[in-house]
Amino acid sequence: MSDFLPDVQFVTPVGRGPGRMGRVVLVVLWLGVCVLPMVFAVEDLDLATGRIGTPGTLRVVSCESLGQGRYDCDGVFTPDSGGAPVTVDASPDSEAGDVTRAQLTPEGDRAAPAGTRGVLAALALPALGVGGLGFLPYVIMYWAGASRRARRAAVIGGALVTTAGFMGMLVGMVAAYS
Repeated sequence: MSDFLPDVQFVTPVGRGPGRMGRVVLVVLWLGVCVLPMVFAVEDLDLATGRIGTPGTLRVVSCESLGQGRYDCDGVFTPDSGGAPVTVDASPDSEAGDVTRAQLTPEGDRAAPAGTRGVLAALALPALGVGGLGFLPYVIMYWAGASRRARRAAVIGGALVTTAGFMGMLVGMVAAYS
């Protein structure tokens, strides 16, 4: 690494950062990256809470290794209403022989975990988005020239929001993979 260091040109930024339009673009992109996971999680939350889909039981029949730690799992979903069992895609974190409460998607092609485990797993993605929003107020306040005291409060609040988002994501991931 040190052999290449003389060839690297270091550039020191001049000024306080991007211009007005650059700041607007950065804030819009930051919001997009953090809000889109929340939007994408709506269907999974609806499934996990039972607002959409058909309640029933999922029995994982087989899991095929795709390599590099990835799996393709298939299962049989039996509706609580007593209808005919349906062959569906199961979660890739399943194991053959697993039996769990699930909701069949309206399309009928996959079954998602239901109940507390399903809700916690579905909340992992929105929690990631919330955690990402934690320090956006600080950045905006910095660019607006807010007082040091106000920015310090924004840092403390941002740390709390980011920590809460990280913990929510962690709980959701543990629920999804347990």
